[in-house]
Amino acid sequence: MFVTPAFAQTATAAGGPESILISILPFVAVFAIMYFLIIRPQRSAAKKRDEMLRNIRRGDTIVTGGGIIAKVTKVMENGELEVQISEQTKVRVLQAMVTEVRVKGEPTAANTK
Repeated sequence: MFVTPAFAQTATAAGGPESILISILPFVAVFAIMYFLIIRPQRSAAKKRDEMLRNIRRGDTIVTGGGIIAKVTKVMENGELEVQISEQTKVRVLQAMVTEVRVKGEPTAANTK
């Protein structure tokens, strides 16, 4: 006949599936915000960088990670570039160290198809 306060509180605390959904909803919202503000822009920037590195060709003027401005004289298959930094100085640079391609050079025979 008499309902104890403890029994009345436990009946309302067990809300069922709605309470689980409400407790998970903030985590889903935080993940969605992180995806649209952090993950998606980083993926698009990485795609642009990969495209830039794939399209480096002979005659391009590049800037390396160390700040060296050079002209590409040869693109090698192993991920290296032969660049000219002065009239008589040619060095090999890793393609991954290129930060910017400033001036596009002439297309090679493989790129004209």
